[in-house]
Amino acid sequence: MLIRSYANDNWIYGDVLCIFNRYVLHANLYTSILFLTFISIDRYLLMKYPFREHILQKKEFAILISLAVWVLVTLEVLPIFPFINSDQSGKDTICKDYASSGNPKYNLIYSLCLTLLGFLIPLSVMCFFYYKMVVFLKRRSRQQVTALPLDKPLRLVVLAVAIFSVLFTPYHIMRNVRIASRLDSWPRGCSQEVIKTLYIVTRPLAFLNSAINPIFYFLMGDHFREMLISKLRQYFKSLTSFRT
Repeated sequence: MLIRSYANDNWIYGDVLCIFNRYVLHANLYTSILFLTFISIDRYLLMKYPFREHILQKKEFAILISLAVWVLVTLEVLPIFPFINSDQSGKDTICKDYASSGNPKYNLIYSLCLTLLGFLIPLSVMCFFYYKMVVFLKRRSRQQVTALPLDKPLRLVVLAVAIFSVLFTPYHIMRNVRIASRLDSWPRGCSQEVIKTLYIVTRPLAFLNSAINPIFYFLMGDHFREMLISKLRQYFKSLTSFRT
């Protein structure tokens, strides 16, 4: 719907679908962020305890986590509804993004809160667990008698943080700048059109996570577990051989 409306520069689906469409986009964005955060926790526990099943791998707990994520994100995104509206401009109607509509003062407060709860806190949690993974892998690497490479698991850890940062950071920065630029106190010397253009560029980058995530899940999935267990088995085997 959005692609067609952008192509025709006209929204023909009404206010309800405009609001629902924006809700789905933002719900998808923030559920993705939370699921990626839980994946980082899962990978760390898997790395620390590779030969036993931990709680996040239990089916019942995974379902519970998924439901909790969707409930939390729904509560986070619900306040977005009053900020979204379709705007009649001449003969055409535009379904505005919430950063471009509504009261900019209250909109900015909500956007900053959403950035903190939906992005910065999950990012901090993810960085913490991936940092722990890097420390763990480097310690294992130093302990190895033979040079068994752990470069690939390390690359996957770095890739996870890089993808997360590249996709989501520009969007959250520019969204807040875009809303702030609509305030009366914003310096008039700063071009709103430039800010608006940069914000529009960062949006598809953030929502590109829906295409990137399947690849990421594959890289960080069962293959990661098998590879890690294989490396650890080689390590223990080489250690035993060295002692004998």
